[in-house]
Amino acid sequence: MESLRFFYSVEMSSPCLLCPSSPTSPRCHLLNRANKRLGSFRSCRTLRVTCSSSSTFTGGQTQQSSFNDAEMKLIDALVGIQGRGKSASPRQLNDVESAVKVLEGLEGIPNPTESDLIEGRWQLMFTTRPGTASPIQRTFTGVDVFTVFQDVYLKTTNDPRVSNIVKFSDFIGELKVEAVASIKDAKRVLFRFDRAAFALKFLPFKVPYPVPFRLLGDEAKGWLDTTYLSPSGNLRISRGNKGTTFVLQKETVPRQKLLATISQDKGVAEAIDEFLASNTNSKEDDYELLEGNWQMIWSSQMYTDSWLENAANGLMGRQIIEKDGRIKFEVKIIPAFRFSMKGKFLKSGGSTYELKMDDAAIIGGPFGYPIELTNNIKLQVLYTDEKMRISRGFDNIIFVHIREM
Repeated sequence: MESLRFFYSVEMSSPCLLCPSSPTSPRCHLLNRANKRLGSFRSCRTLRVTCSSSSTFTGGQTQQSSFNDAEMKLIDALVGIQGRGKSASPRQLNDVESAVKVLEGLEGIPNPTESDLIEGRWQLMFTTRPGTASPIQRTFTGVDVFTVFQDVYLKTTNDPRVSNIVKFSDFIGELKVEAVASIKDAKRVLFRFDRAAFALKFLPFKVPYPVPFRLLGDEAKGWLDTTYLSPSGNLRISRGNKGTTFVLQKETVPRQKLLATISQDKGVAEAIDEFLASNTNSKEDDYELLEGNWQMIWSSQMYTDSWLENAANGLMGRQIIEKDGRIKFEVKIIPAFRFSMKGKFLKSGGSTYELKMDDAAIIGGPFGYPIELTNNIKLQVLYTDEKMRISRGFDNIIFVHIREM
């Protein structure tokens, strides 16, 4: 079959991403400067991902964290899992479960239900078997744009309760499902759901949640074991009576906050700017382009009309970084067909890399259809760790990638 023939070449240069005139943070207002060139960050591209991850590695500087190494292992295992576990792969589930079991075998708070640290609002980061648990889980847990909390108040009130809250947004409101609670022993809390309502900002009254708890009998009852409560009181692992595992946090760290903002697709540019300003590199902007499969989850500019141009510029799909300076852009077109463009990268200084892409093809099963495309792009890594990368590439566009494990 005759090869498809196109020719597209891009030569671009990117201004230095450091801001030597800034006496505070060298990366401060980085995106604001890019924003002037692009006109607006409103036209951005987001792929929703679960925002439950963190790392203390910042390419030379170690952030202080209230989480120990074993806790960070669990938090890192949650990177890239969508729907708080709903769309996790078998490998991702295995990694999370392994990290959970390690923590459950360690010495956390010995009698968690008797500790003041269990009291307060917890954010749900991950749950297994979300489709088999409570009504609130079945309906809302797998939606990343919502934030899910659990309020636990056992000893600081005359009306002990465990409540599940789904926050839709600051402008819409929330759903709160409440349960009467009692402490059975040092780890177990018994509960019975008894009321629920929507509190919507645009209504002056609450809307009852359409579940008749009184008619459910034992179906409205359950128990929750806290199998690990961190000494800092910021991480909790619980297992429910239906076999569900929950990972919850009181405190989130910068990377989690950024990924949460990307998932909600609001204020992302400002969140990236803030993240970069607080994660400066002590090695004076010397980040490596780490090997692996990197899936793009956000960019500061939407696609153009030409998908081929988008794919060639790395505006969609994934980047595969290989050994010996090899790189590949890969985009799924339709089932069984994908666009592939291979090339090489060379470090030109600091965290800047020159990409020369010159081997493009449409791949369908075992067959490849060559496309004549060449593309030269300057890429600067603004931040990277083992799980997440922020970079600036074609046409000064800002990208956020997560590493597929």
